[in-house]
Amino acid sequence: MAPASTSPPVETRPRQALAKSSLLGGVADLDAVVSLRLHALFLPVPRLLLKALEVAGDGRIWLPVPISLLLISTTTSSSRVSPLLVGLVAGLVLDIAFVGLAKLIFRRPRPAYNAADMYVAVAVDHWSFPSGHSSRAFLVAAFLAAGSGLPREALYLWAAATSASRVLLGRHYVLDVVAGAWLGVLEAWLSNLILSYLCASGSFLVC
Repeated sequence: MAPASTSPPVETRPRQALAKSSLLGGVADLDAVVSLRLHALFLPVPRLLLKALEVAGDGRIWLPVPISLLLISTTTSSSRVSPLLVGLVAGLVLDIAFVGLAKLIFRRPRPAYNAADMYVAVAVDHWSFPSGHSSRAFLVAAFLAAGSGLPREALYLWAAATSASRVLLGRHYVLDVVAGAWLGVLEAWLSNLILSYLCASGSFLVC
């Protein structure tokens, strides 16, 4: 009796990887289509207004200003500094690290219709995912909403408007700004953890 023939083992991993790649590609394609339609739909919105929101969320403003205020506070007669400034600076430093690393990992190109009026500071700014403006805006909004006494609604409205402007300007896709917003909220939570630790350790902060 002839031995039963055995079929060669099926390579499932390459098929699974291909299916996963196709799924991610489909999501990215859908994201690109939705983002382009939103960009086209809101073209009547004054570009000057969108550019103002872009400047308001720029890291070249948000990082130097809190650091300068923090350094100035250390030169005064008091030996203690504001925990609000320390936490904000810590969050902004985390934001630079996380966003820069994510951009280098994913390397998603910016939309092809992005106008050439964007100020690019470093090489990673050429990549799209995630949105640094969105992460920074939601970091600032979530952190200040937790302990500054500023109106939460106004802070989150500014963060949402800044994030939306990235899509309407053609700088980013929708998923870029959504991921950036979640990252910013996470960074605010980490900043508050750092601040709580420094306050509990009886450091130089006035808590």
